[in-house]
Amino acid sequence: MRVIVFVKATRNSEAGEMPKEEMLAAMMNYNEELVKAGIMLAGEGLHPSSRGARIHFDGASRTVTDGPFAETKELVAGFWIWNVASMEEAIEWAKKCPNPMPGPSDLEIRPIFEAEDFGAEFTPELREQEERLRQQVAGSADA
Repeated sequence: MRVIVFVKATRNSEAGEMPKEEMLAAMMNYNEELVKAGIMLAGEGLHPSSRGARIHFDGASRTVTDGPFAETKELVAGFWIWNVASMEEAIEWAKKCPNPMPGPSDLEIRPIFEAEDFGAEFTPELREQEERLRQQVAGSADA
């Protein structure tokens, strides 16, 4: 199963404070463990919400709001995508993570939908289209 692990934002990350060398080294070592174990598929840190935007949808209407966004506890400062056997395995790996922020911080783990989760609504034609898109994305990543 694939999961996404969110590194939740803090006041420090939203203020644009960059991690110290020790934290970067600890995270690189952790990422190396994940890669060696065949767990990590992707992972990145994110700039503060002050550099972002939100798009609100209401029917055909679109409203854009520029950051920063007020609710720090609802924001994401980074993420990993992991391939694990179970949620329990994801939790065990997450517990090994160095604290990603100075002070208290949180990780959130969420399963990623797979094609079979959508049932009959995800028709063979849509599955073929998805596979074509995945191959195109993989080809772009190799270039």
